[in-house]
Amino acid sequence: MSSVVRLSRRKDRRGRTAVMPDLVESHDFQSVYQPILSPTHQKLVGYEALVRIRQRDGTPVSPPELFDQAHHRDQTATLDRHLLNLHLGNFPAEDQSAWLFLNINPHSCTHPETSLDHLADQCRDFGIPPDRIVLELVETASENPEALLRFIDRAREQGFQIAIDDFGMGDSNFERLWRINPLIVKLDRSLLVNAEQNNRARLLLESLVHMIRESGSLVLLEGIETPQQARIALSTEADLLQGFLFARPGGISETTSKETESRLKAVVSQSSEWSLKDSQDHQTYLQLLRFEVLEACHLIVREVPFATACQRLLRLDGVKRCFVLDRNGIQLGNLARANPDLQRARFNPLYESAGACWAHREYFINARERPQQVTCSRPYVGLPDARRTVTLSTTLPSAYQHEVLCVDIHPDAVFGGQLTFPDIL
Repeated sequence: MSSVVRLSRRKDRRGRTAVMPDLVESHDFQSVYQPILSPTHQKLVGYEALVRIRQRDGTPVSPPELFDQAHHRDQTATLDRHLLNLHLGNFPAEDQSAWLFLNINPHSCTHPETSLDHLADQCRDFGIPPDRIVLELVETASENPEALLRFIDRAREQGFQIAIDDFGMGDSNFERLWRINPLIVKLDRSLLVNAEQNNRARLLLESLVHMIRESGSLVLLEGIETPQQARIALSTEADLLQGFLFARPGGISETTSKETESRLKAVVSQSSEWSLKDSQDHQTYLQLLRFEVLEACHLIVREVPFATACQRLLRLDGVKRCFVLDRNGIQLGNLARANPDLQRARFNPLYESAGACWAHREYFINARERPQQVTCSRPYVGLPDARRTVTLSTTLPSAYQHEVLCVDIHPDAVFGGQLTFPDIL
């Protein structure tokens, strides 16, 4: 690259011409590539092209900082064009059977020099068919959504694949997602970090992944840095993974590719071992839970006082309340409660629920349809504590068979919220 620093001209607020250095000419740029992996295939399937930037004196510059400067100097299109050409030229296409992910600003492609036609020609010149290129678009509010959709249609006509980046932050919404219909949706890393710290956020992440996959797009979870984050990512059934745990951005070689795939296989294997151990522990807990529910039923029909009959059951992790319903779903007497539940600090009249009608609840209907079996409801927000709850239910034996024993459990208090309760214990 020439050492001559070119100048660009732009009008200032008073209409005077301001002379500013050309950002491309005044900085050094290096392409680096971060692997993208498929846990199902346990292999590398793509690379995201990223850039490392330094001023001519060697001072590093962050890409967001430089793009912010480019925006204020009206040089975004020039910078985009330079980076796309740099990444395409440095990518060893003939040695890689993988997608190349390129971050792109759709507004830049309105310029003739950076049009999609020009980009497609560039790709072919470098020996990379457009269908191997995934154009990453940041999923933010657009001043002209229709223009964005037209850009995406033209990109697909040229053969490019489309990915939405950073979904789940800012102005992300499902209406735009469904209209764009991307091949891949990259979820913002904050969703994974929150899921690691909060079980409710983890449930929401799993639901989000399933919803996007059911809508017809692949899901990529990026920013995976720890084995715990990898385990969460794998449990969501995300299609693609990316992060420092597998590989940092850098050069591409056969050695680094094999090392990356080896790390992926090790993470998947370790996660499988953890899942097997969890499954065994979960099964033991569920068997004990079923035994104590049936034991409480037998004590009740032998006319042991209700609180005493449920005493051992209420000592199990997560079990909060027991109550009995008559054949019409009317609660007989008050709740038998676990000790931590009794130590509630706030007054709540909903705790006094004798005589309440629960006939419309799933757990009552389940028990009546499947007598003598211990059934489990889907999670719901339970009264009176407004906590996520599942309710086990079963009809009492012999002469009491029209009555139903119900057991409220807080699933988030059992195995960190990772236990899946079956329909029937």
